[in-house]
Amino acid sequence: MPSVELVAVGTEILLGQLVDTNTAFIAARLAEAGIDVHAAHVVGDNRRRIAAAIRAALERAEGVVTTGGLGPTIDDLTKEAVCDALDLDVELYEPALAHMEAQFAALGRPMSANNRKQAELPRGSKPLDNPNGTAPGFIAFAKNGRFVASMPGVPREMKPMLVRQVVPFLRERFGARERIYTRVLHTIGIGESEIDHRIDDLFRGSENPKVAVLAHDFRADVKLMAKASDEAHAERMIGPLQEEIERRLLGYVFGRDEATPASAVLALLRQRGQTLAVAESCTGGLLSAALTGVPGASRSFLGGVVAYDNAVKVSELDVDAETIAAAGAVSEEVARAMARGARDRLGANVGLSTTGVAGPDGGTPQKPVGLVWVAVDDAEPRAWRLELRGDREAIQRRATTAALGILWRRLNDSPR
Repeated sequence: MPSVELVAVGTEILLGQLVDTNTAFIAARLAEAGIDVHAAHVVGDNRRRIAAAIRAALERAEGVVTTGGLGPTIDDLTKEAVCDALDLDVELYEPALAHMEAQFAALGRPMSANNRKQAELPRGSKPLDNPNGTAPGFIAFAKNGRFVASMPGVPREMKPMLVRQVVPFLRERFGARERIYTRVLHTIGIGESEIDHRIDDLFRGSENPKVAVLAHDFRADVKLMAKASDEAHAERMIGPLQEEIERRLLGYVFGRDEATPASAVLALLRQRGQTLAVAESCTGGLLSAALTGVPGASRSFLGGVVAYDNAVKVSELDVDAETIAAAGAVSEEVARAMARGARDRLGANVGLSTTGVAGPDGGTPQKPVGLVWVAVDDAEPRAWRLELRGDREAIQRRATTAALGILWRRLNDSPR
């Protein structure tokens, strides 16, 4: 089966100064299009090494897809390396030059001579227009018919070029008639190992659709991937398997595909005609940010209080100072009082709170780093003790996810 390999170019990636999100995006889009990706590589801004990586990849694969190194500066060397690898020279692509001249004229700036090199492409290549930047991409061809598709490294330029030009080329080139269709089932409150235990036979026994379990911070996804000629065929393949998995994970699947814990909570609140207020200490506003990131959140989410200092817990949430003194800010008593205070102060039907030790300092043997209390104040107030692992940022993220998961389970299980 024809395949491609991916090459991301950039010394800043190798130095850890830039996270390579391009490779993940490309791999996902090619998988969806039914194009097999057999390997991915990162190479620094070195002409000889880039050329060597391309030559080696073309010995294994039908084609190579590269990102980065197409700009006007001295360290942008991908085009030259492709020419070296394929034994080609360059030629001027007039439409790209005219496009660049027009862009600079519109900005009222002169175009420097080094920009002209962006319009010089490997001879005989297929140009890839770039309406979002100055550097065109290209698909260059070796004498044996194999190819290199090169795109800019700037994501806002690369993504539309990939989707609109490179993927159609690859599908036609490889005669890809089937695509990968994906359904993601989002779970919360159940561990990856327990999911695996419950669906192990489905995981092992299904080749198309394939089943995968992916763990996140305090939750996990079950991914179903079907290779099919069209969406309707894929749905017929995925549907029965999805129903069986959801049956086995009943009470833990909070949504599908684009759903998030926050969107699932807000959907339940809307269904119940209820409103929510939050009080945050250790999560520092992440709960509110997750909720307000959902379109239409204002129909159910009233607002929140980030009460980091104990004085704010007392003044804004009516937490009794004596309770804090006796039990400590990180305690069941204070978590309950914060949730109640948020609910009362903002006039909500439900209050949700977090208080904990995010670290790296402040932990004790009795209250170690990672200890978090989550409380819900509704008709039957309750608090949950969590012991989370990770650095400060990870604990804050996991506490946010856990709190939303707790509230979702609470709303999902309790009568309206």
